[in-house]
Amino acid sequence: MKTDPDFREIIEYEKHAAPEHSHRGKTTESFLDKKAVLSALGVQRGQTVLDAGCGGGYMSRVFSELVGPEGRVYALDSDEQSLAALKTQTAGTNMIVVVGDITVNTGLLSSSFDLIYLSNVVHGFNPRQIPGFREEVTRLLAPGGRLAVVEIVKRATPFGPPMEQRVSPEELRSLLGLLPLSTHDAGEYFYVQLLGKSGDR
Repeated sequence: MKTDPDFREIIEYEKHAAPEHSHRGKTTESFLDKKAVLSALGVQRGQTVLDAGCGGGYMSRVFSELVGPEGRVYALDSDEQSLAALKTQTAGTNMIVVVGDITVNTGLLSSSFDLIYLSNVVHGFNPRQIPGFREEVTRLLAPGGRLAVVEIVKRATPFGPPMEQRVSPEELRSLLGLLPLSTHDAGEYFYVQLLGKSGDR
């Protein structure tokens, strides 16, 4: 497969990345069609958003602007080093930086989030983490709230995890067991799947 020069740094980073799925360093996020993602999400002023696995907080900052001073954005990641600068830079804003893991109880308030967003995170979960993730998302979503999962497509791409780690939209819906809402393209290499709580049927 021919490799575009723009992808070489990412490929080298992925080759040497730790298995803990750290968000520091090079990222494939730059190849996301963020306008398409935001259009699918429809974030509104006054909402409360959880950016789980936020890394350096790029999307958290975008969400912060969209929800305005009436809303709140929680930037959650297990990597304290990634969050240190974000916490300093966003002090006094509508963003709350939290060290935590979305696959276990985060300690955040139940039924309080209009949107939970994860980008290129779920494929890194092992099978033992999925039930805890489903349980925590269900606990945290407000009535009518949505889970948005961005993942890389399950076909040959110039970068990304091994094919056996990738999940198609159909596999993702089956894996999570939540209410499927809609699926959207998010650029050439990504998609975004929207889901809701099963009890919201």
